[in-house]
Amino acid sequence: MGLQERGFSKLRDSGWGWRSLVPRGSCLKNAPTAIEVSVWMSEASSLMSKPSVIISAFADEAANRRTALEQMTALAAIGIRWYSPRFIDVTGEGKVEHVTELSDDKLELLRNLHAEYGVSVTSIGSRLGKVKLLDVDDGSHNRFVPFEQYLQGDVARTIRAAKALGTKLIRGFSFYHPRGTKPEQHLDLAAAQVRRLTEVCAAEGLVYGMEIEPNLVGETGPLMAELARRVDHPSMVLIFDAGNVAAQNKHALQVFAEYQATLPWLGWMHVKDYRIDPSLVWEGAVDEERLKNFVPCNEGDSGHELIFRDLREQIPGLLPRLQALGLPGFFLETEPHLKGGGQFGGFSGPDGMGVAVRALCASLDYAGIGYGLRTFRDIRELRGF
Repeated sequence: MGLQERGFSKLRDSGWGWRSLVPRGSCLKNAPTAIEVSVWMSEASSLMSKPSVIISAFADEAANRRTALEQMTALAAIGIRWYSPRFIDVTGEGKVEHVTELSDDKLELLRNLHAEYGVSVTSIGSRLGKVKLLDVDDGSHNRFVPFEQYLQGDVARTIRAAKALGTKLIRGFSFYHPRGTKPEQHLDLAAAQVRRLTEVCAAEGLVYGMEIEPNLVGETGPLMAELARRVDHPSMVLIFDAGNVAAQNKHALQVFAEYQATLPWLGWMHVKDYRIDPSLVWEGAVDEERLKNFVPCNEGDSGHELIFRDLREQIPGLLPRLQALGLPGFFLETEPHLKGGGQFGGFSGPDGMGVAVRALCASLDYAGIGYGLRTFRDIRELRGF
């Protein structure tokens, strides 16, 4: 669990304060060392002195074969306690499935792995809202599904996975408007459908998080804000992703302005960065060449330094709303795409994910935002000490 969840009270109640005075080898069992006490004191001091976030990851980006064992191992080695499952081969037999398509038996196997590796689920990395808004042939390969059928199929399967894996969050999107049309023309219908998705999720105690992404109705911060105003539901939050904005050839100040537009409804953030290639002209649709330009969050044109320095001031105001929804804190979720991206995911490899997380931690340190990676205390807890 992260610093936000365990807090100073757990450190205090653990009893280390007085037991640390007892020499090692005494009759008291499991007395912590002076170094452990120093680490815990440092964690508690950090928690109390600055706003903190929970670091999460799309672990399928860290797994060469997308097996569950690879994903859990990568998370544990990097020190991350939270992740959003997406594409996964649970049994290691070579069959990669989306988490929403897993059988009951495979969901149980995955839960057992979570317990073994000390991992919790941030959100279901769903594809909800990544279908056509209208049944129009616009030259894209995006599929159209009649909405009631969509609710009974993809949406129901996603809710089932969320409940089985113990998360309250579903990552989703805002629907594809027909290419060649302006997203503003489709705000009413997109908002109506997102509200239905949100209502269905809320009825099951879940929260619908709508991510900003090119080509969708919610492709900019102001459009996301307008959708949120029209949806007007407490169980819908926005997910900001600076890399998805910079990939539209927008510089850091533009990205920052779009981040600010989402703040009243901000639920969590994805962290990736993008280096603008002046030779590529943004034409409003995914260009595969652009997907080669993702970089660690401190090396691109998204301006994460500016965003994180502002986020530090925003976190105290965000937390009460998130806690009212039953969430443990504010998630920053790495989705770096360092070795390539695509419409429904990306890949970084275990090495790339490590690079991305270290870049994120360095950026948070510079901005004065706290976070918690695994420490020796976690190892002791997993061993039952």
